[in-house]
This record gives sequence, structure tokens and C-alpha cells, in this order.
Amino acid sequence: MSKNAIQMLKDDHDKVDELFKKCEKAEPNKQKQIAQQICDELKVHSAIEEEVFYPAADKALGSKERSLVDEALVEHASLANLIANIEDDMSAKLFTARLTVLKEYVQHHVKEEENEIMPKVAKADLDLEALGKELQTARTKAKSDLGITHHASAA
Repeated sequence: MSKNAIQMLKDDHDKVDELFKKCEKAEPNKQKQIAQQICDELKVHSAIEEEVFYPAADKALGSKERSLVDEALVEHASLANLIANIEDDMSAKLFTARLTVLKEYVQHHVKEEENEIMPKVAKADLDLEALGKELQTARTKAKSDLGITHHASAA
């Protein structure tokens, strides 16, 4: 059963939020495994938003709201940087601090998407079911391109 684009992205947000909670409660050796899953989920999620959702949102929104998409793209670039730092060395002294900041960035980003971008997109003239199918196709491609063969079912 296919989901509409907004519900699919919100489900992704919820999954990552749950992973952060799980990571905080985990033993240190298990935290690194969960942190990698978080990074993978976020990389796939960012890829499908950048490839499918943001271009559709940009096209559907008025010029005033398009700045929200631009801001989201800048946030994705910052998140990608932080993810790369985390993945580069999970034994680093700053691992926990980087993971904490990643969680804070993600929470901020999700809040803006769910409270500002998604409600405007929902009111726009977009076929959210078709967009959801495009997102699912993009997800499969992104997982393949990123070499993610495990756990990133809903990024």
C-alpha cells in the first residue's frame, strides 16, 4: 500500500526520532551501530527529499514560501557535514557531542518541515499519492547508490 508523500516523510521523521531515543539508552558499543543506522536513514531521507520532494514543493509553492525550501536545503548540507564527521570516526572524543548536535539539528529541521513546509505543500495543487510513489522509487535508488543494504527501510 502506497502512502502519500507527506505521510511517508513524517514516518521517516518518527523512525529517526525513535532511533535517537534507542541510541541514548544503549550501551556504548551498541550506540555506534545505532548511530550508523541513524546516519544511513538520514542520508537516504535527505536524498529523496532533495531529488523528489523539494523540487515538487518548490514548484508548487508561491515565491514567498520557496525560501523555506532553500533553507531546508542549507540545513541538509549542514546535516550532511555532521553525518560525515560522525561516520569518519565513531571512536572520536567528540562522538557523543556530534550525535547530540545531530539530534538537535534534525529536531529543528523536522519541526520546520512538519509545521511550515508540509502544511503548505498539502494545500498546494500536488498529487501527493503520485509523489509518494516517486519518493519510494527514489528511496530504492538512493539506498543502492549509497550502498546501504541493511536497516534503512524508512530513512
